[in-house]
Amino acid sequence: MTQLTQIFYSLLSICYIAAIFILADSPMVSELAQFNPYSILHIPVYGILTTLLIFSFVPIRRKSINPIRPTNSTTRFLVVGFIALAIAIADEIHQAYVPGRDASATDVLLDTLGISLVVFIIFRRYKKTTQRRKNAMAQ
Repeated sequence: MTQLTQIFYSLLSICYIAAIFILADSPMVSELAQFNPYSILHIPVYGILTTLLIFSFVPIRRKSINPIRPTNSTTRFLVVGFIALAIAIADEIHQAYVPGRDASATDVLLDTLGISLVVFIIFRRYKKTTQRRKNAMAQ
């Protein structure tokens, strides 16, 4: 992944985060609530955010892996997860001050579920691909 692509995903992440906070004030959320009785939409919303953040922070190399200076991808995935969780908590705090809205620990748990699922799935795929490339280079 080129640096330009990572910048693009970083900007897209910032816009997505801004949209989450802006839409928290929107009357559209009240209309959407009737189709989302258990706040299930929090899972894909924060899953998408986590995916964008992963593409912003984790270098995904297509050509080769440098065995001399490997990146610690586990740490990067964890940092992305914690950043997404901090955004989820900040959003709930923000909602506590929005008229007609309230903060909910259940929403943060659903956000965490979406974050965890995406980090787990992409991390496993990343590790498998990395291992396959290392094995191919060794042969």
